Amino acid sequence: MARYNGPDCKLCRREGQKLFLKGTKCASNKCPFDKKGYAPGQHGRNRRFKQSEYGIQLREKQKVRRIYGILEAQFRNYFKTADGMKGITGENLLKLLESRLDNVVYRLGFAPSRKTARQLIRHRHLKVNDRLVDIPSYNVKAGDIIQVKEKSKKLKVIHSSLRKIKDDRQYSWLSLDKANLTGTFMNLPNREEIPDMINESLIVELYSK
Repeated sequence: MARYNGPDCKLCRREGQKLFLKGTKCASNKCPFDKKGYAPGQHGRNRRFKQSEYGIQLREKQKVRRIYGILEAQFRNYFKTADGMKGITGENLLKLLESRLDNVVYRLGFAPSRKTARQLIRHRHLKVNDRLVDIPSYNVKAGDIIQVKEKSKKLKVIHSSLRKIKDDRQYSWLSLDKANLTGTFMNLPNREEIPDMINESLIVELYSK
């Protein structure tokens, strides 16, 4: 499947805010966004125009796609699924995105970013309910146990990421056992528990046209 392989920092600059696509580097003084907060491209510094309603909705959708590392067709399918579920469509969409295995691995702290989490999954370093899973978009369900494969427990990237986890990085819908490199997906998060700065109603409005 096609995948964006360009500079992650350009995506943050295009959206005008940090999307934390490169993990801890985004919180350090090495983050290019702090030095080049303007949009990328030849005329990035001079982009000063009022966005239309459609433009604002489009940018919000693009931002969420980039946060979770999802292509357009995938994202549209998630929206269709969310729209067919009971409850509020925008909240359903975020819950579906949060239940992706790559996102859960990142949220648990086994990887410093979702991109690294996808690499760990594709290289078969992780198990779900004691079964190897190499599909980043795998849908994790309540009660599922995610664990690092025995032969992969010495990977530096995992231990380095876990060491940098702060107490405020713990999420109420996840349970982490650092000693055994195991985590449990307790339940789907409530909307107010999802920390990213997202206005999902704009996405619903965009796709409802």
